[in-house]
Amino acid sequence: FMSNAGFVGTDQGVVVYDALGTPSLGWKLLQKIRAVTDKPVTHVVVGHYHADHIYGLQVFKEHTDATIWAQERGIEYVNGPGAERRLQQRQQALFPWVDDNTRVVAPDKTFSDRQVFDMGDVRIELVHVGPAHAPDDTMMIVHGPDVVFSGDILFDGRIPFIGDNVDTKNWLAGVNQLAKMDPPPSIIIPGHGPTESDASGAITFMRGYITKLRQAMGSAVENLQPFEQAYADTDWSKFKGLPAYDATHRRNAYNVYLEMQNEMGGGF
Repeated sequence: FMSNAGFVGTDQGVVVYDALGTPSLGWKLLQKIRAVTDKPVTHVVVGHYHADHIYGLQVFKEHTDATIWAQERGIEYVNGPGAERRLQQRQQALFPWVDDNTRVVAPDKTFSDRQVFDMGDVRIELVHVGPAHAPDDTMMIVHGPDVVFSGDILFDGRIPFIGDNVDTKNWLAGVNQLAKMDPPPSIIIPGHGPTESDASGAITFMRGYITKLRQAMGSAVENLQPFEQAYADTDWSKFKGLPAYDATHRRNAYNVYLEMQNEMGGGF
């Protein structure tokens, strides 16, 4: 379940995308940056406020002068009860790497739809592609080298996590937005999985997986079929054996089933 993070060295400083899921991993990321460049970290971008991406933020807050940026809906998570509940869960599940000293760090600045950083030699653009996987999903495009940090709009080589606050219709729109980029990305870094020079495989997988869920669960809701029966009757063989299938797939299907009920205005 480990997430990706990365950084971009520019004329004016270092821009970091995501901070990883524990303070110790955030510290390792900062040490990696300092091994590559002595320029200051000026921006840290939160791809979205999920636990596996944010607990390293406190390292950058405490040890750099960087401004932490997030899409404005991230504030809903920071100020909501879910942040504290998730932190308590992680303090048990990931102790000692997440402990009583670990905290949720709020952004210093937020944006709505788009935000551009002119860093001298490159232009970096933040694009809100949520609500999808999360309400505040943010993609970061490094114009010039055309590198894209997709965040959790893309999972590559593994089953994604589809929570109970999801918009898979808009998630598909975000995947399609990536597919239509002109010029296409020279490198794409997904939220989870390997870096790719060709994003077509990850895009095809994500589009296919979400579409399958929506079609199967949408048909079940339309025909007033209970979830258990619909899940059992659906052929999931294409996805079995992929990492995180056993841990997440059934719950993904159930959350999409509930989502399709809301879309169609029905329920049981």
